[in-house]
Amino acid sequence: MSYKLIVTIVPHNYGDEISSIAVKAGAGGGTVLMGRGTAENSILQLLGLGDTSKDITYNIVEQNIEQKVREAIIEETKKKKNHFGVMFSILLGDFMKAGAVEQDLEGETIMEETDSYEMINMIVNKGYAEDAMAAARKAGARGGTIIAARGTAKEGDAKFFGMEIVPEKEMLMILVPCNQKEEIIASIKQLKCFEKAGSGIIFCNKASDFTTLGKE
Repeated sequence: MSYKLIVTIVPHNYGDEISSIAVKAGAGGGTVLMGRGTAENSILQLLGLGDTSKDITYNIVEQNIEQKVREAIIEETKKKKNHFGVMFSILLGDFMKAGAVEQDLEGETIMEETDSYEMINMIVNKGYAEDAMAAARKAGARGGTIIAARGTAKEGDAKFFGMEIVPEKEMLMILVPCNQKEEIIASIKQLKCFEKAGSGIIFCNKASDFTTLGKE
């Protein structure tokens, strides 16, 4: 069985509503995270991601119902304001539910993705995310979302992963066209605050079906 992760970034206090729409359309459940936008005023109306509180929703769905769930979210958010938020999907590999054993379906094939966007994810010590976002903008990124987080490593883990144990962390998510990813990452890595080994990590996911939510 193959799965998709449907991600939306919407104004604060709307995450539960989006997740509820997804569940009614067939999703098994969802997760709502709190973040804040970092977009500049010049693009605020383009993406609706200003310096305000945001809800980030994660809904994992079977690939065969992904389109149905997406269409339900799009239809309901047409009732909202213009540039209400954004939505995109990520193909998940090796997904396993806790406490369950999944069996492969005979003859099942995984469709090849033709993606044009990538999600750059950074986990850094608190206070570094804004600097990273500023560097990303210089390389062409339009905006991102910062999520407050905390580290869970033990002393032995820190030596293994190479990161210092700092309780307060930040996660920065930046959605960018694939052809800009390398330049943006290179710009971030040049910052002095990231010269020290273990000051942060970066990983990327392909994103597909990028959609703006709200009135057309």
